[in-house]
Amino acid sequence: MDKLANRLRDDAAKIDAEISAQLDSRIQASLAAIEPGAARQRKPVRRSVSFWLASSLTGIAAALAVIAVLNVVDSNKPAAVPRTVAANPAQPVEIPALDLDVEAAMLTAPLAQELEDLQADLKKAEEVVRGDVRIDF
Repeated sequence: MDKLANRLRDDAAKIDAEISAQLDSRIQASLAAIEPGAARQRKPVRRSVSFWLASSLTGIAAALAVIAVLNVVDSNKPAAVPRTVAANPAQPVEIPALDLDVEAAMLTAPLAQELEDLQADLKKAEEVVRGDVRIDF
């Protein structure tokens, strides 16, 4: 990187160019308008007392509304009491016995038949292609 930087500096020094006064003033104005990021810190905006008062009153009104909604629950209803096993004995569930006739599945026979059918289909397709192309293998 140092070699490249040195070559660029040398090449720039060899360039003979005159800058007009108008261009120089525009460049200086552009450079003056650019400030580093740290120098451009925003000044804190001071809020007025009325803004603070309005936001505080809005927060208080929202809190009171939430409290009112939560307290307007029907007080005539008793609170939900969780049921316990001792207080409510459950009846035992009877599972009916099913009489199933279970046989072992024989999957090899249908798969073997399917393989034979696929091989026959491939053989037919091969014959059709040979007839269309007229190539004897």
